Amino acid sequence: EVASQTVSQSLGEWYSSNVTHSFEKEQVEDAIAFAYQKLDEKDSDALRKMGTTLTLLYLGNKGIVAAHMGDSRIYHIRPKEGILYQSRDHSLVFDLYQAGEITYDEMRNFAQKNIVTRAMTPGADNRMRPDIINITDIKAGDYFYMCSDGMLEQMNNDELLALFSSGISDKEIREKLIQATRNNQDNHSAWIIHVKDVTCENGDESLVNEEPIARCNAINMLPK
Repeated sequence: EVASQTVSQSLGEWYSSNVTHSFEKEQVEDAIAFAYQKLDEKDSDALRKMGTTLTLLYLGNKGIVAAHMGDSRIYHIRPKEGILYQSRDHSLVFDLYQAGEITYDEMRNFAQKNIVTRAMTPGADNRMRPDIINITDIKAGDYFYMCSDGMLEQMNNDELLALFSSGISDKEIREKLIQATRNNQDNHSAWIIHVKDVTCENGDESLVNEEPIARCNAINMLPK
């Protein structure tokens, strides 16, 4: 709780003091370095360190920069079309799947599915770094959904897509998510970002969209 609050507040502080429309991944890295500094200041020197996962979206005039660490997720959903991006969990279960030790279906109920392999912790000699990508294929009506893993205990991707494609209001989507996760055991926090309008400028067509080919896009790991 302390770690997640510290990181969230410090990232907000950094971006408030460094207002920019730039579209550079380096700025995300600078913001996270600042958050690590603030996290160190809260360190109690306990043997067992606090830690937090991370999801971050920076919306600029050249698109979106998405960064994540751990098993909290970022989704880019285009209603009626599908899920364009699902951030790849930094977790033991995903590593085992990639190594061929377990199947895709076995990941959901694997006994050690909550063990993360990347997180933000204070006092680390080697700072864990997030996966960062640029997203420029954005259309009016798209959703970006950021959530902790507890939101997904009782809901799979097909159900998530169906909900966001149902045509109901954002308020109704929010209420249905609350109802679906009411009895979940793990932390369940989320943000829904609904893209209402997109303005294109000269030269935007040349911007690189890393979403379809990104190694951190879990959609690219679905079994064929």
